[in-house]
Amino acid sequence: MRTIRRIAALVGVAATGLAHAQSSVTLYGVIDVGPTFVSNEGGAHNFKMDDAIASGDRWGLKGTEDLGGGLKSIFDLENGFDALNGAFRQGGREFGRQAWVGLQNNYGSLTIGRQYDLIYDYTANYAMSAWASGYATHQGDLDRMGWERLDNVIKFKSADFSGLQVGALYSFGNVAGSLHEDSSWSFGGQYNHGAFSAGAVYLRMNNPNGSNTIDPYASMGVFSFLGQTTAVRNPTTGQVTDLYATTPLQIDSQSVMTLGGSYVYKNVTYGLAYSDVWFKGFGETAVLRTYDSGASWQVTPTFSISGAYFYSSFEGQHYNEASLGFDYNFSKNTDVYLQGSYLRTSAGVDAVQGYLFTPSTTNTQTSVRIGLRHRF
Repeated sequence: MRTIRRIAALVGVAATGLAHAQSSVTLYGVIDVGPTFVSNEGGAHNFKMDDAIASGDRWGLKGTEDLGGGLKSIFDLENGFDALNGAFRQGGREFGRQAWVGLQNNYGSLTIGRQYDLIYDYTANYAMSAWASGYATHQGDLDRMGWERLDNVIKFKSADFSGLQVGALYSFGNVAGSLHEDSSWSFGGQYNHGAFSAGAVYLRMNNPNGSNTIDPYASMGVFSFLGQTTAVRNPTTGQVTDLYATTPLQIDSQSVMTLGGSYVYKNVTYGLAYSDVWFKGFGETAVLRTYDSGASWQVTPTFSISGAYFYSSFEGQHYNEASLGFDYNFSKNTDVYLQGSYLRTSAGVDAVQGYLFTPSTTNTQTSVRIGLRHRF
């Protein structure tokens, strides 16, 4: 009942905004559902219904108000939901995808609240593997190229000046007596010139917490991380116990550098991306490094093909993943897609694509998916 009252109030705000010529509120959303086949999840094939893979399921309200003199107020409230059972995502948050308000003028925007980080703004789209398959997010999405968020954020993004955009953010830890603990900060930018585009971002998270904590086995299939045992396998049954499945591993910091670029030639978009993720904790440092390359071919106005490959290395282990996707648009708002991806890791690592499946009991994992997506 409380949620219904909140939604009713928001709809009332939308109706009020639409009544004024200088204000606007937009209701929008995405629903993405379909069956998926996984070759090995915990030792068995799995054919299941899945959702929010090519696009996260969401509905939201965003709006602007003209304050005069070139200044506008802006906001976005975006809910993430599970289309298969109607539950909230993002840990049960009502507006877990985005919840922010800000000001915008001809020089840029300043926004405050729960928001995407700058990797989403400036470099994530260069990772072509995720274009080809929603399951081909880099290992555990620990480089945050799969669109991640931070709480308590104040973010500045400049306007586009001759193709150049820059930004910076700070996420408050809200810990009394410390501006460092649980905080995050970032800066980056992007340059666009005709068919060419490139971007770079650096992000530092101190004591990653909340939705940004790490479960090394679930996200990477590794049995040790920064010198700590993260999972154990029963030698008789082969069953794996994930030691950080319910209590995430606490580390000192996670720093991410992402670089990327793309070039459009005729009907093909070519993309390259690179990321370094530095983990510090327990007196040790480890680096997860990823190279991503691929292309997307717009064969006809309604049909496209995307293919990509990425390679990652971490503490002497190696990950190789190839992905291929086909997308057909029935209309501007509705499409159907077929995606497949294959991951092979070093011996001794249990393969897990992105962070969406239970790890395989071997060093390979394959997924194939058919999805139906509608935007409104």
